[in-house]
Parts: sequence; C-alpha cells; structure tokens
Amino acid sequence: MIDDESFAAAVSKLKAAGLDDPKGEARKLYGLAFPRRYVDEPEISDGSALERFRGYIERRANREPYAHICGFRHFWKYVFAVTPDVLDPRPDTETLVELALQYPFERVLDLGTGSGCIIVSLLTDRQEAHGVGTDVSEKALEVARKNAGEVERVHGPDVTQRLTLIASDWFKNVEGRFDLIVSNPPYISAHEMAEVSPEVRNFEPHGALTDDGDGLTHYRTIAAGALEHLSDQGRILVEIGPTQARAVSALFKEAGLENITIHPDLDGRDRVVSARKTA
Repeated sequence: MIDDESFAAAVSKLKAAGLDDPKGEARKLYGLAFPRRYVDEPEISDGSALERFRGYIERRANREPYAHICGFRHFWKYVFAVTPDVLDPRPDTETLVELALQYPFERVLDLGTGSGCIIVSLLTDRQEAHGVGTDVSEKALEVARKNAGEVERVHGPDVTQRLTLIASDWFKNVEGRFDLIVSNPPYISAHEMAEVSPEVRNFEPHGALTDDGDGLTHYRTIAAGALEHLSDQGRILVEIGPTQARAVSALFKEAGLENITIHPDLDGRDRVVSARKTA
C-alpha cells in the first residue's frame, strides 16, 4: 500500500505538470501499479509496486499519455494495444465505426489503419465481411496484426483470417473494389500543431497527426482514388477535424462522389464526412 504523504506528493507532481485532474490521474496510476491479488503480496512488501507507481507518476508528469503507460486503450467494444508507433484511439472515432455499421458491406478497406482499431472493430461486429488495412508504417501494421489476433482470441470471430494488412501509401498497393472505404487520415494542419497537447505532439507519431500543410493533403489523395476503388453503390467515410467539413465535402463532390453528408460526434462537432458512389 501507499501512505497518504506519498500519494499527496504524487498528486502535487501531476498538478505541477499542468494536468487537469491530478488526483484522478494519480488514482488510475495507483490502480495500475498496485496488485489486487493475494499472490502479488510480495510486490507490496518488497517495495517494487511503490517504485512502479513512482515511475508511472514520473512518466505522466512528463506528459506521456496514460495509454502508453498502461499499453492499451478501450475502443468501441474492444481493447487495443497502443504503442508510440500508432495513434491512441479516440472515442470520437467511434462515430465513424457506428456509422459504418449502419449499412451492409462485404468488403471494407481501411486506409491508414494504425492500431487497426477501426477495421478490427468492423470485422468483429460484421462477421461475414472481409477487409484490407493499409499503412505506410510496418511497425503500425505489426501493432494492428497483434490487435487483430488478441481481439479474435477474446471475442471469437476469425478476424485474422478475414483481414489482410498491407504496406501501402494510401491506394498505391491496393487492388480490387470495396463496398466500404474508411479512413482517419492525418488532418491537423501545420499551424495547428503548436496548439495540440504535449501528450499528442510529443508522443504520438508525427506523420499520423499532420501533413505539415493545410491538413487536407491526404483527403485530396483519398478523394481522387475513391471512385476507382469503390464498388457500385459503395460508401466512403472519413474522420475529419471539426473545421474541415466543407472543404472535405467539396473534395468529394469534385471527385464525383454523391450523397455527401456531414455527421457530428457526441459533442455536436463535425466529425465524419460520408459519400457514395451511385453510378
């Protein structure tokens, strides 16, 4: 166990680091560090659990994300491993998953899959579907592969048999057509990067956050290749930044996509743009 003075010191350290809820964060890290099972009692008596707690506090005070410290993130209905090689899945992205599952699809393409949280969630919930996930990062693909296997182990459906992961710069190495294309591309503009939190700016992969331009570079690529890779009546859904709805909608319209719709997240912010290939 930990004494009140040591816990108070941990809270003080997190508060000095600028965290909004230092006491709540300290409690989470305490739960992560201290065992609850009787078989782990030696870790308490020899002080290793306390040292682990102090190490966690130090890392969080340096603004390392909690998901990197614990190594996982709950997303949709599942648990996904998180490393510095992939984006930390956000609850906002669940809006895209929820929308995608409202319509039938047999083949789905996830561009820039990262941790695999989107496509693995879709394939686990839609057990007759097959999917392809792409990423330029081999390390990210390894994380996605691990997540697919772990979700399959826990939840049963043969996700790994229905998922193909390939190294590809967007559509470059993708073949065939899909009923559904999904993506959460890097959309933070260069001038916005200075405003993001240290947890994001300093610990998540730079190339998965920003195009170092106006934030729309990758939407242009996705829009340009969408019709060629969508089946007839196929749908595309992309996550966007809250100020990008009109610009991305215009790119989709220019590319020949139809039924363009802007969808809000639970906070009422523009979060997803969807469109359809009708010809």
